[in-house]
Amino acid sequence: MITLERTSVMNLENAIRGARNPMNSWGRMDSRYDEDGSYVLGPNDLDLAKRLRRAGTGDHRKYLRQVFVSVDITAPLYWWKEFDTYKVGTVANSTSTMHKIHSRPFELDDFSHDHLTPDSLEFLKTVMERLEQIRLKFVETKDKACWYDLIQLLPSSYNQMRTCTMNYENLINMYFARKNHKLAEWHSFCEWVSSLPYAKELILAEDERA
Repeated sequence: MITLERTSVMNLENAIRGARNPMNSWGRMDSRYDEDGSYVLGPNDLDLAKRLRRAGTGDHRKYLRQVFVSVDITAPLYWWKEFDTYKVGTVANSTSTMHKIHSRPFELDDFSHDHLTPDSLEFLKTVMERLEQIRLKFVETKDKACWYDLIQLLPSSYNQMRTCTMNYENLINMYFARKNHKLAEWHSFCEWVSSLPYAKELILAEDERA
């Protein structure tokens, strides 16, 4: 299970202007803001953006490092373990498991269970009930041994929310590395990537393979 909410794409205007710096071609800029505040690439700017994207990594498409994305992602710990391999250019602020794990009762939807078999789902419920017993004891006694029980018994299916920032260059790397991954969460992530403004041209480069 994964949800991606409150997506913002920022700085496209400045990234395109910077892409024109090497050739001093700012006079050819033809993009604009529409009524809802979205930045719309004009034909000249879009053509340049696509040509630089096709030129590959390195100096030519470095403007994509200046197209920023912010999103709130809720996903299980086993998915975050894989996301955390992408350290360069990404930042994430998470809800705190260490400080807030005991702050409210455990619920089934605190865990990703959408692919569990019926027998395993029943076992997860048993684990959740045990965690809740430990949580209540910790709230009552503040016994650190109970806190360690919570932390060390917590399944990797436990869902955590993080506010993440990254850029289009990061997303190119993530998309092509993970689009065929066996985890369904990565497929949902890649679908989200493909829905971003100008993702077809600037991230997926689909016209390049046409």
